[in-house]
Amino acid sequence: MVPPMSSTKTVFTTGEAAKICKVSQQTIIRCFDNGTLKGFRVPGSRFRRIPRDQLFVFMKDNGIPTDALESGKKKLLIVDDDQDLVDLMYDMFDRDGRFDIRTANNGFDAGMQVKEFRPDMVVLDVMLPDINGKEVCQRVRSDRTMDSVKILCISGMIEHERVAELRASGANDFMQKPFTTDKLLDRVCDMLEIDRPVAVA
Repeated sequence: MVPPMSSTKTVFTTGEAAKICKVSQQTIIRCFDNGTLKGFRVPGSRFRRIPRDQLFVFMKDNGIPTDALESGKKKLLIVDDDQDLVDLMYDMFDRDGRFDIRTANNGFDAGMQVKEFRPDMVVLDVMLPDINGKEVCQRVRSDRTMDSVKILCISGMIEHERVAELRASGANDFMQKPFTTDKLLDRVCDMLEIDRPVAVA
Protein backbone atom coordinates (compact mmCIF):
# COMPACT_ATOMS: atom_id res chain seq x y z
CA MET A 1 0.00 0.00 0.00
CA VAL A 2 1.30 3.50 -0.80
CA PRO A 3 2.05 5.47 2.39
CA PRO A 4 -0.13 8.56 2.94
CA MET A 5 1.29 11.71 1.39
CA SER A 6 1.55 13.77 4.58
CA SER A 7 3.31 11.11 6.69
CA THR A 8 6.18 10.56 4.25
CA LYS A 9 6.90 13.91 2.58
CA THR A 10 9.51 16.28 3.98
CA VAL A 11 8.74 19.31 1.79
CA PHE A 12 5.30 20.56 0.74
CA THR A 13 3.91 22.86 -1.94
CA THR A 14 1.59 25.66 -0.84
CA GLY A 15 -1.36 23.64 -2.19
CA GLU A 16 -0.40 20.56 -0.17
CA ALA A 17 0.15 22.65 2.96
CA ALA A 18 -3.26 24.27 2.47
CA LYS A 19 -4.95 20.85 2.31
CA ILE A 20 -3.19 19.62 5.45
CA CYS A 21 -4.04 22.82 7.37
CA LYS A 22 -7.57 22.96 5.88
CA VAL A 23 -7.16 26.59 4.84
CA SER A 24 -7.10 28.23 1.41
CA GLN A 25 -3.94 28.23 -0.66
CA GLN A 26 -4.11 32.05 -0.61
CA THR A 27 -3.85 31.97 3.20
CA ILE A 28 -0.72 29.79 3.04
CA ILE A 29 0.86 32.04 0.39
CA ARG A 30 0.07 35.17 2.45
CA CYS A 31 1.60 33.62 5.60
CA PHE A 32 4.65 32.52 3.60
CA ASP A 33 5.11 35.97 2.09
CA ASN A 34 4.75 37.81 5.41
CA GLY A 35 7.14 35.44 7.18
CA THR A 36 4.75 33.74 9.63
CA LEU A 37 5.23 30.48 7.71
CA LYS A 38 8.89 29.79 7.01
CA GLY A 39 10.02 28.15 3.78
CA PHE A 40 12.07 28.73 0.67
CA ARG A 41 11.60 29.50 -3.01
CA VAL A 42 12.73 27.03 -5.65
CA PRO A 43 15.87 28.57 -7.23
CA GLY A 44 15.15 30.19 -10.57
CA SER A 45 11.36 30.11 -10.08
CA ARG A 46 8.65 31.73 -7.97
CA PHE A 47 7.49 28.43 -6.46
CA ARG A 48 7.30 28.35 -2.69
CA ARG A 49 8.21 25.24 -0.70
CA ILE A 50 7.56 24.54 2.97
CA PRO A 51 9.71 22.08 4.96
CA ARG A 52 7.78 19.66 7.15
CA ASP A 53 9.24 20.94 10.45
CA GLN A 54 8.32 24.54 9.58
CA LEU A 55 4.77 23.51 8.67
CA PHE A 56 4.50 21.69 12.01
CA VAL A 57 5.62 24.83 13.91
CA PHE A 58 3.16 26.98 11.95
CA MET A 59 0.27 24.58 12.72
CA LYS A 60 1.16 24.51 16.44
CA ASP A 61 1.46 28.31 16.61
CA ASN A 62 -1.94 28.77 15.00
CA GLY A 63 -3.82 26.10 16.94
CA ILE A 64 -4.28 23.87 13.86
CA PRO A 65 -4.46 20.16 14.80
CA THR A 66 -1.26 18.48 13.64
CA ASP A 67 -2.64 14.94 13.47
CA ALA A 68 -3.20 15.20 9.69
CA LEU A 69 0.51 15.89 9.29
CA GLU A 70 1.46 13.12 11.70
CA SER A 71 -0.81 10.26 10.68
CA GLY A 72 -1.89 10.96 7.12
CA LYS A 73 -5.30 9.54 8.05
CA LYS A 74 -8.50 11.09 6.75
CA LYS A 75 -10.64 12.59 9.51
CA LEU A 76 -14.21 11.30 9.44
CA LEU A 77 -17.20 12.44 11.51
CA ILE A 78 -20.24 10.12 11.64
CA VAL A 79 -23.50 11.77 12.71
CA ASP A 80 -26.57 9.60 13.33
CA ASP A 81 -28.99 9.11 16.24
CA ASP A 82 -29.18 5.36 15.57
CA GLN A 83 -26.34 4.11 17.80
CA ASP A 84 -26.37 0.62 16.27
CA LEU A 85 -25.80 2.08 12.81
CA VAL A 86 -23.11 4.42 14.15
CA ASP A 87 -21.31 1.43 15.70
CA LEU A 88 -21.60 -0.51 12.44
CA MET A 89 -20.17 2.36 10.39
CA TYR A 90 -17.45 3.07 12.95
CA ASP A 91 -16.26 -0.55 12.96
CA MET A 92 -16.17 -0.67 9.17
CA PHE A 93 -14.15 2.54 8.77
CA ASP A 94 -11.90 1.57 11.69
CA ARG A 95 -11.11 -1.81 10.06
CA ASP A 96 -10.12 0.01 6.85
CA GLY A 97 -7.35 1.69 8.85
CA ARG A 98 -7.15 4.94 6.86
CA PHE A 99 -9.55 6.99 8.96
CA ASP A 100 -9.45 8.92 12.22
CA ILE A 101 -13.09 8.66 13.32
CA ARG A 102 -15.37 10.56 15.67
CA THR A 103 -19.11 10.24 16.16
CA ALA A 104 -22.05 12.42 17.20
CA ASN A 105 -25.69 11.52 17.89
CA ASN A 106 -27.33 14.90 17.31
CA GLY A 107 -26.94 18.09 15.36
CA PHE A 108 -25.65 20.16 18.28
CA ASP A 109 -22.78 17.74 18.98
CA ALA A 110 -22.11 17.51 15.25
CA GLY A 111 -21.67 21.29 15.05
CA MET A 112 -19.26 21.28 18.01
CA GLN A 113 -17.26 18.36 16.61
CA VAL A 114 -16.96 19.91 13.14
CA LYS A 115 -15.43 23.06 14.66
CA GLU A 116 -13.09 21.22 17.01
CA PHE A 117 -12.18 18.10 14.95
CA ARG A 118 -12.23 19.79 11.51
CA PRO A 119 -13.02 16.58 9.60
CA ASP A 120 -12.25 15.89 5.95
CA MET A 121 -15.63 14.16 5.65
CA VAL A 122 -18.98 14.15 7.46
CA VAL A 123 -21.41 11.24 7.04
CA LEU A 124 -24.61 12.96 8.14
CA ASP A 125 -28.01 11.50 8.93
CA VAL A 126 -30.67 13.94 7.73
CA MET A 127 -33.27 13.16 10.42
CA LEU A 128 -31.64 14.11 13.72
CA PRO A 129 -33.53 14.57 17.02
CA ASP A 130 -32.69 18.25 17.51
CA ILE A 131 -31.79 20.07 14.27
CA ASN A 132 -32.06 18.55 10.83
CA GLY A 133 -29.23 17.69 8.49
CA LYS A 134 -30.00 20.63 6.25
CA GLU A 135 -29.25 23.04 9.11
CA VAL A 136 -26.02 21.20 9.92
CA CYS A 137 -24.96 21.57 6.26
CA GLN A 138 -25.75 25.28 6.34
CA ARG A 139 -23.74 25.79 9.54
CA VAL A 140 -20.71 24.01 8.10
CA ARG A 141 -20.92 25.98 4.84
CA SER A 142 -21.30 29.31 6.68
CA ASP A 143 -17.67 28.92 7.85
CA ARG A 144 -15.36 29.60 4.91
CA THR A 145 -12.47 27.79 6.63
CA MET A 146 -14.45 24.57 6.17
CA ASP A 147 -15.02 24.82 2.42
CA SER A 148 -13.01 21.65 1.86
CA VAL A 149 -15.15 19.51 4.21
CA LYS A 150 -17.11 16.92 2.22
CA ILE A 151 -20.66 16.14 3.41
CA LEU A 152 -22.44 12.89 2.54
CA CYS A 153 -26.07 12.92 3.68
CA ILE A 154 -27.81 9.63 4.45
CA SER A 155 -31.53 9.06 5.01
CA GLY A 156 -34.42 6.70 4.42
CA MET A 157 -36.41 9.48 2.77
CA ILE A 158 -36.62 9.52 -1.01
CA GLU A 159 -38.31 12.80 -2.00
CA HIS A 160 -36.25 14.36 -4.77
CA GLU A 161 -37.09 17.89 -3.61
CA ARG A 162 -35.57 17.19 -0.19
CA VAL A 163 -32.41 15.81 -1.76
CA ALA A 164 -32.17 18.93 -3.94
CA GLU A 165 -32.61 21.10 -0.81
CA LEU A 166 -29.77 19.27 0.92
CA ARG A 167 -27.47 19.79 -2.06
CA ALA A 168 -28.44 23.47 -2.15
CA SER A 169 -27.58 23.69 1.57
CA GLY A 170 -24.09 22.38 0.95
CA ALA A 171 -24.29 18.57 0.89
CA ASN A 172 -21.89 17.06 -1.66
CA ASP A 173 -23.77 13.80 -2.10
CA PHE A 174 -26.68 11.70 -0.84
CA MET A 175 -27.17 8.00 -0.08
CA GLN A 176 -30.48 6.37 0.63
CA LYS A 177 -30.85 3.99 3.58
CA PRO A 178 -30.60 1.08 3.78
CA PHE A 179 -27.17 0.67 2.17
CA THR A 180 -24.35 -1.81 2.59
CA THR A 181 -21.26 -0.67 4.48
CA ASP A 182 -19.15 -1.64 1.45
CA LYS A 183 -21.09 0.77 -0.77
CA LEU A 184 -20.74 3.51 1.85
CA LEU A 185 -16.98 2.99 2.08
CA ASP A 186 -16.66 3.08 -1.73
CA ARG A 187 -18.63 6.33 -1.89
CA VAL A 188 -16.57 7.96 0.88
CA CYS A 189 -13.31 6.90 -0.81
CA ASP A 190 -14.52 8.35 -4.12
CA MET A 191 -15.49 11.65 -2.50
CA LEU A 192 -12.15 11.93 -0.69
CA GLU A 193 -10.29 10.87 -3.86
CA ILE A 194 -8.55 7.94 -2.18
CA ASP A 195 -8.35 4.38 -3.46
CA ARG A 196 -11.32 2.11 -2.91
CA PRO A 197 -10.43 -0.97 -0.85
CA VAL A 198 -9.49 -3.95 -2.99
CA ALA A 199 -12.30 -6.53 -2.96
CA VAL A 200 -11.16 -9.90 -1.65
CA ALA A 201 -12.43 -12.68 -3.89
